[in-house]
Amino acid sequence: MFSIGDFARYGRVSARMLRHYDAIGLLPPARTDPVTGYRSYAAAQLARLNRIIALKDLGFSLQQVAAILDEQVGAAELRGMLRLRRAELAAARDAAEARLGQVEARLRTIESEGHMSADDVVLKHTEPVLLAELSEVAASYGPEDIGPVITPLYQELFRRLAAAGLTPTGPGLAYYEAAPQDAGPGGAGDAVLVHAGVAIGREELAKAVRRGEDGAGLGFDTVTLPGLDLAATVVHRGPMSRIVPTAQALAHWIDGNGYRSAGYARELYLECPDDQEQWVTEIQEPVVRA
Repeated sequence: MFSIGDFARYGRVSARMLRHYDAIGLLPPARTDPVTGYRSYAAAQLARLNRIIALKDLGFSLQQVAAILDEQVGAAELRGMLRLRRAELAAARDAAEARLGQVEARLRTIESEGHMSADDVVLKHTEPVLLAELSEVAASYGPEDIGPVITPLYQELFRRLAAAGLTPTGPGLAYYEAAPQDAGPGGAGDAVLVHAGVAIGREELAKAVRRGEDGAGLGFDTVTLPGLDLAATVVHRGPMSRIVPTAQALAHWIDGNGYRSAGYARELYLECPDDQEQWVTEIQEPVVRA
């Protein structure tokens, strides 16, 4: 038998915690001296203490812990609870990091207000381009909703291009449009249709078709994206999760120079190494004279 102090030391908990567990009936001592009130614990009770601490650390309340222990939870079940809790905590961590990233992006927007030089924006015409593309609806045009949609689209698109024996002839080009009203979460509103495309050659596409593939069998759509008569363009450096400051600076330039937007901006991915801090993307916003 162990005194409460020794038992606490072996269990790596405090004696105060053991007294509380005794008071609520979660872990009563093996014996309590009727005269002195001293508590004594048996070594076998360490197993219950270990389960109590494990379940508490998993986020269960003491009331829930008591109910679980009454059902004689085993090591395998605890391991399953641990895996589930690990996944929940990882999801919460990722969500918190995403929120912090969004706050950081907005702070950069505030800090960069009015800092874009007129030399940073170039007005130009863009040519039509043949694209292989995959599309999917995103809940909104915000980077927190676009990123989780467009990244898997491009990964799958390049996999399907390789399977079809096609090599892109130019950089990736993403474009957007308002989603059909019944396509987005809730049926309408902020949802956008994301087109993740990459330039391909007409001859290479024809060869792929002649290899016995019909258009649908290629596993992706092909479209000739019309050129833009006039686009206000600016180069964004870094990950697309930080696009907001660049996009809003471009908006200030457009408004301040007598133009208005004529639709969603396109994104031409000029350089996309593994390190997203080194990404170089040209933002192409169609404009007309105000």
